[in-house]
Amino acid sequence: MTARPISETIASLMPRAKAELAELVAFQSVADPAQFPKSECEAAADWVADALRAEDFQDVALLDTPDGTRSVYGFLPGPAGAPTVLLYAHYDVQPPLDESAWLSPPFELTERDGRWYGRGSADCKGGFIMHLLALRALKADGGVPVSVKVIAEGSEEQGTGGLERYAEAHPELLAADTIVIGDTGNFRVGLPTVTATLRGMTMLRVCVDTLEGNLHSGQFGGAAPDALAALIQLLASLRAEDGTTTVDGLATDTEWDGLQYPEAEFRKDAKVLDGVRLIGSGTVADRIWARPAVTVIGIDCPPVVGATPSLQASARAQISLRVPPGQDAAEATALLTAHLKAHAPWGARVAVEQVGQGQPFRADTSSPAYTSMAQAMEAAYPGEKMQTSGMGGSIPLCNTLAALYPEAEILLIGLSEPEAQIHAVNESVSPQELERLSIAEALFLRNYAESKRA
Repeated sequence: MTARPISETIASLMPRAKAELAELVAFQSVADPAQFPKSECEAAADWVADALRAEDFQDVALLDTPDGTRSVYGFLPGPAGAPTVLLYAHYDVQPPLDESAWLSPPFELTERDGRWYGRGSADCKGGFIMHLLALRALKADGGVPVSVKVIAEGSEEQGTGGLERYAEAHPELLAADTIVIGDTGNFRVGLPTVTATLRGMTMLRVCVDTLEGNLHSGQFGGAAPDALAALIQLLASLRAEDGTTTVDGLATDTEWDGLQYPEAEFRKDAKVLDGVRLIGSGTVADRIWARPAVTVIGIDCPPVVGATPSLQASARAQISLRVPPGQDAAEATALLTAHLKAHAPWGARVAVEQVGQGQPFRADTSSPAYTSMAQAMEAAYPGEKMQTSGMGGSIPLCNTLAALYPEAEILLIGLSEPEAQIHAVNESVSPQELERLSIAEALFLRNYAESKRA
């Protein structure tokens, strides 16, 4: 079986894919009503549902999940006796951050320098379009050889766990022989990659209180404890001098023994400024795939413009801790909470609130589905062999699905290669990657069906 008919079909579908991705990117589907209207997420969910109906999916449903968001489900029956494959993506996106830093509007798909720019173009609205392309190509070339379930999540970026809890309450809904998570990415553009591990994550808010109210910094500064200064000192306790994460009791010396990430390449991908050193110790792969990493993702404090010479009575921060495979996210949460309370300076009062948590994940790359995917990727990327890497990000649903369906094989692929700059300003997707990964997914579904018949 060659890739030619599939590749030609997908190439012909790319203009339609661009138009559809533009429609989907236009929805400001940030699953946080404090930032964007809930109606934006609802409209995006309706768009996804309509797209599935147009492809003859049955039982298309908008699932009201326990966190107040909607996931979209659909089922496309295959030939009698064919295996079932679950295809996953999410339509919610990260907020655009500083919109003035975008070179084009974040919710307007814009082509520039051979890439398509827009929030969610790679993470993960592009992943949903990838699934559509693969299925359309198969339908045009003899039919889809497996039964397909599609689930498009509505709150993955918020980490509020709505779909995980819904799946646990309805375990029959997402049952499948194999699951393709379309939410990771190639190690670099043009190098076909499946992701073998994901770090888990815990998200905490820490509030520091030192005074009953703000004070004049001239009248009281130097003796009265400043909550913002206390918070800064507390956050500094989470890193060693070289930048290594230091949470009391949390191991930080695990090593990665697979595909390595050359430091020069990482510096380029991460856009590290000249003269600025990387943080941590060990190889880059150790640091981003095998070890915990703490990040302060937000601080509530007075902005520079309009600031007054005052001591702050209260200060608050949100902290993300990425948890590598082999460590338990709940235990890491407890350790981080204990660390924050133990390291409060000057007897400052510290309150910690957990706002999200997901376990790390490790796939079984020896499973038969990986053989089918390797063959498909080699056909879609001539001259390249499938690589296996880790990913520092988190997809909590993976562990839920692995627990619910222990016999299912789980593969992670996607469009979020380093140049995509997901979660940052000027997120983009490579249309070439979208095309080739759609070919790979279509060929995988065909290879997988054949392997089950053999």
